[in-house]
Amino acid sequence: MRIRDWDSNLKVRLFGEAALNIAFWMFFPFLTIYFAGEFGKDKAGLMLIFSQVFSVLANLMGGYFADRFGRKTMMVLSSFGQGICYLVFALASSPWLDSPWIGFICFALVGVFSSFYWPASQAMVADVVEEKDRSHVFAIFYTSINIAVVVGPILGAIFYRDYRYQLLLAAGIICMVLSGLLAKMTRETVPEHTGVSQENKKWHTVLIDQMKDYGIIFRDKTFLLFIIAGVLAAQTFMQLDLLLPVYMKEFVQNQTLFQFGDWSFTVHGEQAFGILLSENGFLVALFTVAVTKMMMKYKERNVFILSSLAYAVAIFMMGQTNWIWGLTFAMALFTLGELMAAGIQQSFVSKIAPDHMRGQYFAAASLRFTIGKTIAPISIPLTVWIGYDWTFIILAALAVLSAILYWVMFAIAEKPNNLKIKKESV
Repeated sequence: MRIRDWDSNLKVRLFGEAALNIAFWMFFPFLTIYFAGEFGKDKAGLMLIFSQVFSVLANLMGGYFADRFGRKTMMVLSSFGQGICYLVFALASSPWLDSPWIGFICFALVGVFSSFYWPASQAMVADVVEEKDRSHVFAIFYTSINIAVVVGPILGAIFYRDYRYQLLLAAGIICMVLSGLLAKMTRETVPEHTGVSQENKKWHTVLIDQMKDYGIIFRDKTFLLFIIAGVLAAQTFMQLDLLLPVYMKEFVQNQTLFQFGDWSFTVHGEQAFGILLSENGFLVALFTVAVTKMMMKYKERNVFILSSLAYAVAIFMMGQTNWIWGLTFAMALFTLGELMAAGIQQSFVSKIAPDHMRGQYFAAASLRFTIGKTIAPISIPLTVWIGYDWTFIILAALAVLSAILYWVMFAIAEKPNNLKIKKESV
């Protein structure tokens, strides 16, 4: 399905969200450095955990709001809300006002509005694209995000330190423009409700119902181990935007990346981090399909275990060096761990989920990331309490524990008739 054949809703979103994502990634990876410098690492880590709690709750309610109020409505309001937050954040980082507290509140609210935006965004694709073409459309949107992850951090590494106010201002303006484009150039796509509707339910009733559904799902031992192992593994790859920038800010100083005769390219912590983040995005965009195709030749158990072990080795290596090329190699191994399991995790969920509960299983599977993202900022105050060496060692140990849990999970799942019995009993 060619882009020119897409529904006009998707065309507007593709180009508007691409610009927004580039602007977002120009400054987002460096905010941990900013908050750690303003509040101290111990307080900043706890504050980031606190901010993620609201995003988790918003994520649980995002699907309900998209069905209740409409995809277009939630996307317009969410992008407008993000724009306001960015503009206030820019003001709080401007020459006229310097208020990290206002900036942190805006950062937390951006996370909430984003959690409202993306469920509506994903649902709109399902509304307007035939099932046979959805994977292709989602892949193009995913690719545009990874292009932003390549371009944004490079630009941020150049401009963030001296032009944070301007970057935040640009992000705010882009969000406002996107909100206007969505309001003027898209239509509502939410299907007509049939049968029992949730429109008359209160938001807290829907939240309680969802938690009850999760309770039923988590009685599945295989799936529960999958979630726990995923949360533990997330403690490593979530550090890409948390611990790693703070670590590189402190330990990577004025290192020569390239030298040709009298000319040399020297980087410091923030620039080096931008380069590593762009490396990750570039490798993901370039090799996702190839690595996924290769991994499909091997047993899922071995791929899951090796992915976690790759995370463990990579995060341990990062804690043992401040040499830019050593960190570059560790990031390549880190990205390999990410790509190994990325393509097969969704198919694994669909395999263990009963047909009539597949949607709920996929929703519950996302808790690996929402819970992992909520816990991950504890690594920042850990560096104050026990030091960087032990923090990286603990993160590596959690990844190894994740590999062990995956082994146990497959030992349970591969018992004779286990999958059939589980599906019949749910």
